[in-house]
Amino acid sequence: MQITQLPGIYNITGSNQDEAGVAYKGTLELTLDENNRINAKWTINNNQEQLGTGFFKDNILVINFNYKGDDDTIYKGVVVYKCITKDILDGFWSEKHGNPLYLGEERCFRVGLQQEVVN
Repeated sequence: MQITQLPGIYNITGSNQDEAGVAYKGTLELTLDENNRINAKWTINNNQEQLGTGFFKDNILVINFNYKGDDDTIYKGVVVYKCITKDILDGFWSEKHGNPLYLGEERCFRVGLQQEVVN
């Protein structure tokens, strides 16, 4: 797979980095900058925006991200996606101040892809 196949909009489903594993949904938009680095923008539950930058090698996408929490604190973390196909990403993530006993999880499906195919 080539990095140029990644840009696009993905629907996401995920669970948070805690014992409860609270589920969330949203979108992820991936673009490339002039140096072929990934720019990412997540919109979680229609109200939280997260931004990140990253790189791609051997079908692995790594993105450092940050966002402003409801308490006005800037939270930072990293997400690692395995690119199953150019349309399906399977990942896990961790935040600096998250519960170290757990990882968040996230699956991304390119907009327009039938999710039933994944199972």
